[in-house]
Amino acid sequence: MDGPLLRIPGGHALVNRRKPSWGGDPVPLPSLEDIRAASKRCADVAVRTPLLPYLGPDPDILLKLETLQPIGSFKLRGVYNWAAQLTPEQREQGISTTSAGNTAQALGYVARHFDVPSRTLLPETVPDAKLNAITAYGVEPVKVTVEKLFSYMLKEGWRDEPYCYLNPWGEPQMIAGSGTVGLEILEDASVDTVYVPVGGGGLAAGVGSAVTAVNKSVKVVGVQPEGCPALKESFDRGEGSWVSPTDTICDGTNVPLIVTEMYPILRNVIDEVVIVPEKVVHRAVRELALLNKVVSEGSGALALAGALCTDPEVRGKSACVVSGGSVDPELFARIVQASA
Repeated sequence: MDGPLLRIPGGHALVNRRKPSWGGDPVPLPSLEDIRAASKRCADVAVRTPLLPYLGPDPDILLKLETLQPIGSFKLRGVYNWAAQLTPEQREQGISTTSAGNTAQALGYVARHFDVPSRTLLPETVPDAKLNAITAYGVEPVKVTVEKLFSYMLKEGWRDEPYCYLNPWGEPQMIAGSGTVGLEILEDASVDTVYVPVGGGGLAAGVGSAVTAVNKSVKVVGVQPEGCPALKESFDRGEGSWVSPTDTICDGTNVPLIVTEMYPILRNVIDEVVIVPEKVVHRAVRELALLNKVVSEGSGALALAGALCTDPEVRGKSACVVSGGSVDPELFARIVQASA
């Protein structure tokens, strides 16, 4: 018997609440050697971003500013690490993904680097601002319904993809590339806790793998908005799970599921999940802008929001991954101008 329909903001009913799985093996944990190799591979393309002090009143917080990547997001690391290991013949087919945001922009940037075509499947409801940002990198947008988008990912529609397809959450080489963020944090500072935003789980899996491999005493905390706590729900249930998200400015992490194949790696490297209220995310975006002069999207500010929600004596010296800065200018202005 079919389960209840899952709904997401905007009134879209997703596929039935079936098992959140694309039918493959569990995603493997990247080794420290994999992550170090990714670091060398990406050195001429991705920036080694600075780890700078948060200038707010809360003590002992460092900011890993992935907003300073050429595309304004950590995604460049993983996408390039994946594409660089394809054969020339595979790349010449073109490269594709499923994304309406930073992954698609990274794909376009990397495709231009290799002089190959790129395309992305995305929901037909994608805002014009996001669509324009993607096409600016030369990516061909393929609009589909939300239902078709999730069926494409969870029912192996990508196997018929004419281009070489990048799974935006579970590609091992992308996770290893994301792991370079965690590697750099521990090379640059001694910290007690690392906070990382969680959507589909690729960044958290990579950062957590690196931190765990280098120093098991450092705590890794995944952070999600209260409107989309899929990882928290999955940890509570002991398996990959769906949630029905509500509206949030954290659109980059507004992923309504943790897939079965990603659950084991996340359970292995994430020590705790913190759920933050929307008002704290707004505060984090605003303080990053006004105090540190950093433009961040909602998802990019999630890690800082998680640290701000935690007693300083509990978290100790903390590093927060500011994952991206692809924010709508009007929304950003409203948040920054709002009273605290």
